[in-house]
Amino acid sequence: MIAPPLPTNEDARVATLRVLQILDTDPDERFDRITRMARRIFQVPIALVSLVDADRLWFKSSQGLDLREAPRDTSFCGHAILADDILLIPDALLDPRFADNPIVTGPPHVRFYAGCPVRSPSGHRLGTLCLIDPMPRGFDADDQATLRDMAHMVEQQFASLYAAMVDELTGLANRRGFESQAGHVLALCQRNDWPATLLFFDLDRFKQVNEHYGHAEGDWALKAFADLLRFCLRASDVVARTGGDEFVALLSGTAIAEKDRALERLDTQLKALTLRAQRGYALEFSVGSAAMGAGQPLELEELLAQADAAMDEHKQLRRRAA
Repeated sequence: MIAPPLPTNEDARVATLRVLQILDTDPDERFDRITRMARRIFQVPIALVSLVDADRLWFKSSQGLDLREAPRDTSFCGHAILADDILLIPDALLDPRFADNPIVTGPPHVRFYAGCPVRSPSGHRLGTLCLIDPMPRGFDADDQATLRDMAHMVEQQFASLYAAMVDELTGLANRRGFESQAGHVLALCQRNDWPATLLFFDLDRFKQVNEHYGHAEGDWALKAFADLLRFCLRASDVVARTGGDEFVALLSGTAIAEKDRALERLDTQLKALTLRAQRGYALEFSVGSAAMGAGQPLELEELLAQADAAMDEHKQLRRRAA
């Protein structure tokens, strides 16, 4: 068995998947309708909308398989998201990548697999619409065209979720997406007595960038800062652009010292970017934080208000020191 390698954009791909807030959600008729159609059209016993998380597959829709998730390292879908077109395995026993795979040699005894990658509007391959049969079989060009069309139907549903939850410019969560996702994370922290830290960022002199260099340059600055937040913070942190030049990040299970190290990394990377990019200005930020200690629950609105006030204070200090 050959375990699937990670895509080159794995961190951004997983971050996009989590921003959509589709993992571990209830069954949805919009997706179930597609897998029912696929099962009937292709006459296969199993049809899935499979999402590839960091270390597992999670099935948003499952027809013919009584599972909600499975390990990623033994998955066919982990291989399927490595390319844009269909991964077609007419007989898994004849393919060295899968012949001794436990889901081939044991239940559900996969012999035939066809998986078409499904993408977010940002282009990240989030998972597949896939067909499984315990018998080997063919799959001609017309079949493949039909599967691509049905995978596009899945992508249309992703697009509606994406528009509601994601900031189009940066690909981070928008305010609605952040409030929904952060609410779940805070509840998890409170149940487990974990600390949490909320960071509130504001880009310094951003209005001047737009005025002197144009809005296209302002968009570049926003996207560059968003990319650095993804790079410097953990994939499990909830990061969002909440409006204009304001960004927030919720760090779960994070003490103050860990927060300070993350901010030091961000400041170092931002200074390095300024030197490399040579855009004619320095991209800098003010930041405030608010902490929820273990066993000391706070509402998200209170954390946001405290961090926002701390950010304003930091910005005033920076202005007086300039």
